[in-house]
Amino acid sequence: MKKEDLPKILPVFPLSNFIIFPRTTVPLNIFEPRYIDMINDSMKSNKFIGMIQPKNSKESEIVPELYDIGCMGKITSFRENDNGQFLIELKGVIRFQKIDEIKSNKKYREYRVDFNNFYDDLSYQSENLQFSDLKLIFKDLKNLFEKRGFIINWKGLEKQSLDETINALAMASPFTLEEKQILLEAKNLELRKTKISEILTTYSFDNYNNTTVQ
Repeated sequence: MKKEDLPKILPVFPLSNFIIFPRTTVPLNIFEPRYIDMINDSMKSNKFIGMIQPKNSKESEIVPELYDIGCMGKITSFRENDNGQFLIELKGVIRFQKIDEIKSNKKYREYRVDFNNFYDDLSYQSENLQFSDLKLIFKDLKNLFEKRGFIINWKGLEKQSLDETINALAMASPFTLEEKQILLEAKNLELRKTKISEILTTYSFDNYNNTTVQ
């Protein structure tokens, strides 16, 4: 995708404890009327939506305060089931920084966004990392996943490219909202790998119970 094709205004889907990275794909079940409207509108235009985290996880907040950084995704698969819900697949394209909110009569929120700090997301990052660098991370993550009862296809991960593997681990790991935001905002792949390692060090210190990081 070219820089000049990026939108200036983006509909956003605030979802707590959920992040998406460039070149990763996630399934989403859309059932709230306002987000059904958003997906309908997006499918009629460029198929882009922005995933962004609220700053806290209070479900009672109708208009929660949002983090500044999110990730734009493109709808690559769309299906409507019998009860009117949408099942979509969203592929991460590029991270964005929200500028200001657009006032409108739409039920969902839209922002003017800026991509200037994240153009590297549009191209493959060939960095000085090897799969051998992930051995300790894999070991600690396996312990954490087992402790939390999570199941993950480790052999499948190892077949992906290095950036896909690190980003998939960052997305799937049972970290806190704040920790996942730190990973999303990490400037590059090597820094994201380092941040995962730092977070895991704290978890392993607590025997994977996460009693020191809140």
